[in-house]
Amino acid sequence: MDRVRGKLGRIPLQALTEQDVEAWMHWALRHGRVRGGKAGTPLSVTSVDMSLARLKEALGRAVTRRLMAVNVAEYVVIPRKARKEERKRKETLTPWNPEEVQMFIQGIKEDRLYAALLLSPMGLRPAEVCGLRWMDIDLDRATVVIAKTRTMMGNRYVVEKDTKSLAGERVLPLPRPVLAALKSSEAAQARERAALDEAYTDSGYVVVHETGEAFTIKRLRRRAYRLLELLELRRVRLYDARPRVSPTLRTMAYRTISSRDGLGTRA
Repeated sequence: MDRVRGKLGRIPLQALTEQDVEAWMHWALRHGRVRGGKAGTPLSVTSVDMSLARLKEALGRAVTRRLMAVNVAEYVVIPRKARKEERKRKETLTPWNPEEVQMFIQGIKEDRLYAALLLSPMGLRPAEVCGLRWMDIDLDRATVVIAKTRTMMGNRYVVEKDTKSLAGERVLPLPRPVLAALKSSEAAQARERAALDEAYTDSGYVVVHETGEAFTIKRLRRRAYRLLELLELRRVRLYDARPRVSPTLRTMAYRTISSRDGLGTRA
C-alpha cells in the first residue's frame, strides 16, 4: 500500500473521493516508480492493478466497519487504452536471437544460479522461477509443476500466490541440461545446509542464497542483468530469454522436449 499511501495518505478517509483514486491511478501509470523519494518512470499496468486491488480491499473493510459510507475505489478500473499501450510496448521488444540464447546458456554455466537461470529459456516467468519449490520437481521423472509465483509488492513486500490462472498451472518435462543442473543445485544446497547446520534456513525453494533464504524476484533480476553485462548481451526481461526460434535450444540437447511443451506452452 506504500504506493497508494504516498499520494492519498494525507487525505482523511471520509474526504477521499473516486476522483482522488482515479487521479492516483493515472499518476501511477505515468510516474509511479519512485526512486529516492522522487517520482520517475511509469509503473506497469499489473503493478497499478495490484495496488488498486489492495486499496479496494482496504476501503471495503472500512465500509464494513462504518468508517466511510461507500467504497470510492470500487468502480475505478485501469483504462483499456493503458492496457493496449503497454501490450504494444511489450510486443515491440526484440527477444534474443538463437546465437544470443546460446551465448547466455554457455556463459552462465559456472554461476551458482545456473539451474534457475536455465528455466527462463523454457518459458518460466521470473516470478515462477522464484516460486519454484523442490516439492514441485520430480527429478526421477524429469518433470516440474509450475503452480506458485513469488513476486514483490512495491519492491518491498514479498507476495506468494498461485499462478495467474488455471492455464498458468502446468507440468513441463525437464530437458537433460536443466535436469542435470537442478541435480547439481540440489546437491550444492545439501552441502550448504550441512555446513551451516542450524544457521541454515530450510525454505524449500529452489532459488536460494547460500544461507537458504529464498531469492526475491528483484534480486534474481539484478543477478541476471549483472551476468548479461559481463557477457555483453543485450538486456532483456528474463522471460524474453525464451526465444521465438527454438532450434537453438533443441541443438543444445533440448531434444527431450517438444517445441511446444518444452518452451512453456500451457498444458
